[in-house]
Amino acid sequence: MGLLLHVFKWDKRWQLLHKCDILVKRSIKKQAASSTKLAEVGRLLDAKEGKYDTGQLFLHRIFGYRGVILFPWTARVYDRDLHNPSRQTTTTTTTVTAATTTPATSNTEASSIIVKAGHSNNNTATTSAAPQADAAASAAAWQASSSTNTAADAQQSTTKVGTATPITSNNNNNKASAVDAKEVKGKTQTFYQVLIDTRDCPHIRAQTEAVTFLGNQDSNRSLYAIPGLDYVAHDDIMPYSSNDKQPLQHELFDKFLTHTPDAEPPFVSQETLKAWQEKNHPWLDMSDVHKETTENVRITVIPFYMGCRETPASSVYWWRYCIRLENLGELSVQLRERHWRIFSLSGTLETVRGRGVVGQEPILSPRLPAFQYSSHVSLQAPSGHMWGTFRLEREDGYSFDCKIPPFSLESKPDDVNAPPVGGASSTRDDSD
Repeated sequence: MGLLLHVFKWDKRWQLLHKCDILVKRSIKKQAASSTKLAEVGRLLDAKEGKYDTGQLFLHRIFGYRGVILFPWTARVYDRDLHNPSRQTTTTTTTVTAATTTPATSNTEASSIIVKAGHSNNNTATTSAAPQADAAASAAAWQASSSTNTAADAQQSTTKVGTATPITSNNNNNKASAVDAKEVKGKTQTFYQVLIDTRDCPHIRAQTEAVTFLGNQDSNRSLYAIPGLDYVAHDDIMPYSSNDKQPLQHELFDKFLTHTPDAEPPFVSQETLKAWQEKNHPWLDMSDVHKETTENVRITVIPFYMGCRETPASSVYWWRYCIRLENLGELSVQLRERHWRIFSLSGTLETVRGRGVVGQEPILSPRLPAFQYSSHVSLQAPSGHMWGTFRLEREDGYSFDCKIPPFSLESKPDDVNAPPVGGASSTRDDSD
C-alpha cells in the first residue's frame, strides 16, 4: 500500500499521509505567498530485511532526499548505549550556569576541525607534546571513562563544565573502566553508497559534498569533493519505484546506471560503476561506525582514511569524518560549542575548542531533529584517536555536554593519489 508523500514548504521534511501515491514538491519558490508545486514521483515499496540492490530508488528516512543505491558496504557499528543501558534511562548530574562557560571568539568556520602543524585560526587550541606513553595512557583512560556512567564522571562534569579532561592512568577505577571499554563490541550492519538528487540538495540538513579525497597535486592542503554522494544506513532507506526513465538528477546517474525496464529494480549498473568502485575502494571504504547518546541526543561518527602526503620534512596522514547529531527527545536543543581531544601516535595530545560546527549552530527540533556534517583531520603519525563533547542548550535553558564517542584514526598501506573519475570539484580546507 502506497503513501502520499508531501513536502511542506515551512517544514522541508517528508510528511506521510495515508493515500496511494507519492507526491513530492519539485520546486520551492522563495516567496512565502507562492503556491506549492507538487509532482508525482512513484510508489512506496515495502522495506526489505535483506540488502537492497544496485539501482534501487529511495527516500532518506531522516533527511527526506531522493536517492539511488550504488552498492552496499558492511560496517561494524559500536553502539555504546547498548553496552550502557543506564544511559538510555538516566540523566547526568551536570550543573551548568552562564558563568561556567567561556565561549571561543570565533563563530564561523569552513569545517569543524582540522589539525595542521604550524596552522593557526580563531579556534582555541592547545597541544601537549607529552611523552607518548603518558599521552596514550591519558587518551585510553578518558575513552574508558566515557563508556561508564560513574559518580566520578558526574563529579567531573559538575566541576569542569564542557571540558573533556583526560583522567590519569594510575587510578584503579580507570583500570576497571578500561576493561569495560573493551567490551563494546561491534555489530555488523549494512550501509549503502548512494547518489543524492541534486534538486533536493538545497533543502536538506546534511552536507552534500561530504565525500572528499586527496588529489595528485603538490599541496597537502588541497582536497577534492564529489558532490551528491552519501552513506546511508539500511534502516534509513525508504524504497520506492518509478516509471520515469530519468527519476534522479545527478551527473553520475547516466554514467553509472542504465534503464532496463525488465529488471527489478529497472536501473542496472554499468561497467563504469564497477570500475569506479574498484579503483576508489580504498578511500570510499567505510569500516567502523560509532554511536553514543547523552540526554536524548545521539551522536554518530563515521571515520574514513584518505591517504598520506609526503613532504621533505614529514609525512602527513589525512582522515575525514562524518558526524550526525539527532535529537530523540521532545524539546529542541541547539549546538553551541564543540570541544575536541586529538591524540596522535607521535605522542601529542591536542585540545580544540570553538563555536558551533561548520560555521553553524544548528537547532535540533522535533520537527527537524537531525543535522549532519563532515570535516577533516591530519596527523603526522599513521594513527591516533579523537573524542570530545558538544555543548548543547535546550529550549528550557538547560545546557549540557553531549559526548562524542571516541573513534580511532587508522591508516592503510595502500594510498590513493589520483582523483576519482566523475564530477570531482576542487576545494580547500583552510580553517580547521
